[in-house]
Amino acid sequence: MRLRVVISEAVRSIAANLSTTFAAILTVLIAMFILGLAIGLGTWTLSWSDHVKKELLVKVFFCTPSAPGCKGDATPSQIDAVRERLLAMDEVKSIRFISKEDALKIMQKRSPELTRDLPGNPLPASYEVTPEKGELVEAIAKRFEPGPPGVHKVDYGKKTAQRVLRVARVFEIVFLAAVLLLLVASTLLIANTIRLSIFSRRREIEVMKLVGATNWFVRGPFMLEGLICGLAGSAIAVLLLLIGKEVALPAILGHFDTASDVKALGFGLNALILMGAGLFIGAFGSGLTLHRFLRV
Repeated sequence: MRLRVVISEAVRSIAANLSTTFAAILTVLIAMFILGLAIGLGTWTLSWSDHVKKELLVKVFFCTPSAPGCKGDATPSQIDAVRERLLAMDEVKSIRFISKEDALKIMQKRSPELTRDLPGNPLPASYEVTPEKGELVEAIAKRFEPGPPGVHKVDYGKKTAQRVLRVARVFEIVFLAAVLLLLVASTLLIANTIRLSIFSRRREIEVMKLVGATNWFVRGPFMLEGLICGLAGSAIAVLLLLIGKEVALPAILGHFDTASDVKALGFGLNALILMGAGLFIGAFGSGLTLHRFLRV
């Protein structure tokens, strides 16, 4: 019986205050649409930064007769010792051995003009080391200081790696800050919009409190009204995002050449997040605004 009264009061309030209801729905719509865009773009950017971090490698170059400080080519036993040392590291995900011949073939493919007139093969054998995480490249490189026998140098592109990791970290911070800011701003906007409806009925609230109505009985219709506004606004926002995904997104992505593993958060999950956020901030915004009017 009490639930039926709460629902009927909420429906009556929505019908009697269409302008404020429309304003609340529109506020939720705009906030959830921007939030959905932020989640999609932010997760795509984070996926891209993860892809870039996966490309960070540590390269262990072995000695050659022409390398400074080396007396000749690294021996098979020295190469095997380095391999065992790498495989024993928890930071290492995988290793790939590149022989002198393979290194020359790679160089011929990348820069044929530089290898056309070579009298011999000056390139060293090496290991390409893939870390468990991009942030571990420096730690792996430092494990080879000083270099073991047969190793000429260890390189991980220090400046490039630090720049990539710094940019990725900035993306992560900006994304989280933008989502939190949007959630807070959406809650406050909805609270202020619903405040208009509540303010026009403050006398009614005072009378209900004076005749013995509990805070939750008074709060129920308004929170349900906020839930309905939040649900309606977020549903429309999801519909607009779906239209944008099907119509505008293919045309935009056609201008970008990205790896297959660079993806945004799935649309279905994004839609669920927006619906949940819309419901939460609608109810919370109503409850937050109503709190001051319950002090009778």
